[in-house]
Amino acid sequence: MSMTLEEEFKRWTAKRKAALVTEIIQGKTSVAEASRAFDIPPSEIEE
Repeated sequence: MSMTLEEEFKRWTAKRKAALVTEIIQGKTSVAEASRAFDIPPSEIEE
């Protein structure tokens, strides 16, 4: 994942959400990987 996503942050801003979705769409990560990495339920990422 990109450096900005790997940095620890306290809040999910629209910019961070968009960056994560972009990485999933581009195939750089999967929903399952993002779910584990950021402790977010897969259903929330898919929304």
